[in-house]
Order: sequence, then C-alpha cells, then structure tokens
Amino acid sequence: MINAKRIRSACYSMNVAMAVIGNLPPILFLTFHNKFGISFSLLGLLVLFNFSTQLLVDLVFSFFSHKFNIPLTVKLTPLISVIGLVIFVAWPTFLPSSAYIGLVIGTVIFSASSGLAEVLLSAVIAALPSDNPDRDMSALHSIYAWGAVGVISLGSIFLLVFSSDSWQILTLIFALIPLLSFILYLGAKLPELKVGGKTEGSSTLYKNKVMWLSVLAIFLGGALECTMAQWASGFSEVALGIPKIYGDVFGAALFALTLGLGRTLYTKYGKRIDGILIAGVIGAAICYLTAVLSSNPIVGLIACALTGFSVSMLWPGNLIAVSDRIPTGGVVMFALMAAGGDLGASIGPELVGIITDTVAASPRMLELALELGMSGEQLGMKCGLFVGAIFALVAIPLYLTIFRCRKEKTE
Repeated sequence: MINAKRIRSACYSMNVAMAVIGNLPPILFLTFHNKFGISFSLLGLLVLFNFSTQLLVDLVFSFFSHKFNIPLTVKLTPLISVIGLVIFVAWPTFLPSSAYIGLVIGTVIFSASSGLAEVLLSAVIAALPSDNPDRDMSALHSIYAWGAVGVISLGSIFLLVFSSDSWQILTLIFALIPLLSFILYLGAKLPELKVGGKTEGSSTLYKNKVMWLSVLAIFLGGALECTMAQWASGFSEVALGIPKIYGDVFGAALFALTLGLGRTLYTKYGKRIDGILIAGVIGAAICYLTAVLSSNPIVGLIACALTGFSVSMLWPGNLIAVSDRIPTGGVVMFALMAAGGDLGASIGPELVGIITDTVAASPRMLELALELGMSGEQLGMKCGLFVGAIFALVAIPLYLTIFRCRKEKTE
C-alpha cells in the first residue's frame, strides 16, 4: 500500500536538501578563498559545474529514462546528496593542498542528485493520489523557496556566531536533511511512474507542439526567477547605490521571502493556473522595468523584492499546466521541463553579467552614463537587468499561445 503522506514528506525534505545544495556553497565562498587561497574565478566555476551537471542529468533522463530503475533512483537520490556533501567537507579538511579538487568532486556529485531530484520529485508528486494535485506540486516548490531562506539566514548566523572555521560542522548538519529523506524513502512503496520509454510513446511526446512550447515557457520562467535571485543584491549595491547589507536583507532576502509566499498562497488558495501564469509574467515585466527605470533607490529595491512574488509560480506553474495538458508525459516530460528551466536559470543571469561588462567598457555608453548622472557600471547593471523585462515581454504572447492550444495527450 502506498503511504502518500510519508512519500510526500520524503519529497519535501529532499527539496529542502536541493535548497542546501543551491545556496550553501555561495555563502562559503569567502571562507574557501581565505582558508585555501582559491581564487574567486575558480569559486565561480563551482556554480557553473552545479548548473551544468544538473542540465546534463536532465538531458540524460529526457532521452534515456527507460534505461533506469526509476523507483530505485528516486530512493538513492538523497543518499547521493549526502555522499557529495561529505566529500565536499572531507577532502578539503584532510587534503587541504588539493582542496579545490575536492570541492569540484563534491559539487558534481551533489549537483547530480539535485538534477535527479528536479526531474523525479515532480513526477512522484504528480503520480501520488491526491484531492488537489496542483496544490501538492505548488507546495513542493514553495518548500524549496522557504528552504533557501532558511539555509541563507541560518547558515550566515551560524558562521557569524561560531566563526568561518566551523564551516565543516555547518555543512554536515545540513547533510542530515537528505539523510532524513533517504530514511523516509526506505521501505516505502512508490506510485507507478510513467517512464515514457521508446515503446511507450516518447517519440509522440517529442513531436508534441505543446510540449516544446511549455519547455520554452519554463525556460523563460527559470530565467526570470534566477536572474533576479542572483543579481538582486549586486543590482541594489551597484545600480541603486544601496549599502550591501541592506541590499542583501531587503533585496535578495525579501525576494526569496516573496517567492516562498507566492507559492505558499497558491498551495492554500490557488486555482486557474493559466491566469496566474499570465499575471505572473505581466507582474514580472512591471517589476523588472520599475527596478531598471526608477530613479528612486527605495522604489527600485521594492521592485526587486516584489519580483519574487510575480515569478513565484512560473516554474511550478508551468509544471502544473503541462501535466494538465499532457497527463501521460511521465518522467521524460518532467526531464525536458527541468532541462528547459535549468537552461533559463543559467543563461539569464549570465546575460546580465555579459551585458553589464560590455556596456561598462564602452566609451560611448560611458558618455551616455555621464549625461544621465551615473557611472558606467550603474548604467551597465541597469542595461543588464533589462534583459529580465525582455524575457517577461516575450513570455506574455508565448503563454497566451499555449493556453489557446487544445489539451493534447501522448500515448
């Protein structure tokens, strides 16, 4: 008999573990730089390894999911997270001369588990018997947002109280979260998951227009969410001239809080996901444009924070919508959607950095910046973040097109 409550708890705790994987390493970067002498450019590469590994896992599952024992993979995913986090701690501790190698190996391993979880947890939640599966899906993703808030705040407080030398203890404490998920999965019977292998119609899924439009939609949703998530603090400091501590607290942290709030509200009261998605991209466009164009730093900071509420349902909401339109898509569908979201989450923030550096280095744009009464970096950051508004404006007609399509099914 399927114990839906226990399996949901296992999925939710694993989603908190994903928040650990995504948010703990960055708050340790300065510690690694000071303790092991690792350059910031090499530390930045750890983020690239993280996203690249997750994207690779998404793509592997998109085309070869029928080769995997899915129930066993679901149950082992938390254990892979634990192994990666332990290596992340142990290698630099016992082999400090090659600390970076250990950080890379640990990152790749726990990022692989995060990629697996991204694909499989949504599929498991969608397959569980439920009175309101849409709200269960929203709850899964809202827990990630609240987990991110907890990891950043508790991790920062822990390091402040016990010093950065205690980073190993902090990491091992957080490793208990995926260990709990692993224990919850033990002995639990999982619901039957549609794999979508070669004999089960995956070729039909690949030809489904709604499927690929949905992948593009979650690409834009992932870009809109992660662009502001990664740049809210830097944008507040550079473009708005707000001290870093206030930018972190009232920009980045409030963004995460409103992100979690939006998902939690949908979990409790949400319905009509199509309308919420349209409202979300319109709201995101308004917030991005306000942040970029406003001359008042407080207004700009509020816009950064409220972006979290606007984009809160763009990732989980697209998963809910595609599940409604292609109910037999199975693991392959969720893998394709995860790949699209991860690609957007990688490309969006990177574009901001590229545009910012390009504008700041241009003599012509520097002249324009001086005419506008700002520095080249300020103008560059504003131009960079404007890419978020472009993503949102492109998303509006795309989402309307998807909603007009008739529900399609794969066989």
